[in-house]
Amino acid sequence: MSTKLQKYLCAENGGGTDVVANRTSPSGWETFRLWRINESTFNLRVFNKQFFGLENQGKGNKVVAVLNSPGNSETFQIVRKNDDGNRVRIKASNGLFLQAKPGLVTADYGGSGWDDNNPSVFQMKIVRTLKGEYQITNGYGPDRAPQVMQDHWNAYITNEDFRFLSSNGLNAVRIPVGWWIASDPTPPKPFVGGSLKALDNAFTWAQNNGMKIIVDLHAVQGSQNGNDHSGTRDGFQEWGDSNIQDTVAVIDFLAARYANNPSLAAIELMNEPLAPGVTLNDLKKYYKAGYDAVRKHTSNAYVILSNRLGADSKELLDFARGLNRVVIDVHYYNLYSDMFNNMNVQQNIDFINNQRASDLSAVTTSNGPLSFVGEWTAEWAISGASKEDYQRFAKAQIDVYGRATFGWAYWAYRCGQNHWSLKWMIENGYINLLGS
Repeated sequence: MSTKLQKYLCAENGGGTDVVANRTSPSGWETFRLWRINESTFNLRVFNKQFFGLENQGKGNKVVAVLNSPGNSETFQIVRKNDDGNRVRIKASNGLFLQAKPGLVTADYGGSGWDDNNPSVFQMKIVRTLKGEYQITNGYGPDRAPQVMQDHWNAYITNEDFRFLSSNGLNAVRIPVGWWIASDPTPPKPFVGGSLKALDNAFTWAQNNGMKIIVDLHAVQGSQNGNDHSGTRDGFQEWGDSNIQDTVAVIDFLAARYANNPSLAAIELMNEPLAPGVTLNDLKKYYKAGYDAVRKHTSNAYVILSNRLGADSKELLDFARGLNRVVIDVHYYNLYSDMFNNMNVQQNIDFINNQRASDLSAVTTSNGPLSFVGEWTAEWAISGASKEDYQRFAKAQIDVYGRATFGWAYWAYRCGQNHWSLKWMIENGYINLLGS
């Protein structure tokens, strides 16, 4: 927001034309996605996916949003006030600062200062922060990211964790991987090498402890849902037909590498595609090609098809009936929806026993694919719940999700010292899987 005009910067029409400063309140057109180049230099992507830039590719000083890929004239330095990081000035590639004028924004201000009447001063509000592997590796940069990630892989999960899981009644793990694993050890920047070795280690530890592995392609090129864990750079969901060939190539790589490993249980072709951005036609086309890629290397491994978020949970059943050894993956959380915010403990448990049981039954058929509750957690939208409340909630889910014909997977095994962590839940007596 311009401190002088008290109006927000806006990509007119969402992009494709001028950048102006004439809105009194912000929404999509006034929200910009930052592509971080270094600590202070960014590209700004607008609602319709063009980038802030100087007109005529830097030959003019009017600020526009017309190009679909950024160059030098679409690169800006965000200068923060020392004692207020959200008070900023934005320096363009011509060395001058953006200033807000009635009706237009130009990059032609050479003055200094931070007072409200300075037309180059803006108040910036961060409305969403992504915290995925892209942001970690891009943030630390090529000098530090390799060691940061290697330290994580060395310590986060070890053979001891597989021993713990096995001794507590678990027989498999679902491991999320990103599309860049197929290019390891030299994946596209900013990703760093090492994830393939970590997965290889997991297969060794699984075999040591009599466990199986589900390899889950959790992040696909272009992002299937815009979430941090999809490998997205800026939160846009862009996976589609043009990405199918590259995504199948990743599945082919994984299947070829692990098909003959006795610990391979299944390959999941994609995690949580989001409707309507991922269309059913594109998803079926990809799932068939991905299935064929797996079958080229193994007839034994299961192929898991994740349901689209926000779509009919039964929409893949007829498609899957024509395939062999396939599984439908559904994810159940008593979170992420306002409907859970006002439920008490018993209402949450009743929801599991009634609605979730019905939902699962609908995708569990005698003549179709197997069913898999691929993610669930004992965390919920209740504050101040007792240990007994958590125990009852977890047990209800284990009882219901145990009816899934391919089983269930808890998200996650290790995820901080709280109820999201299955390890913590077991160690602290919230969940007992032995004999269940």
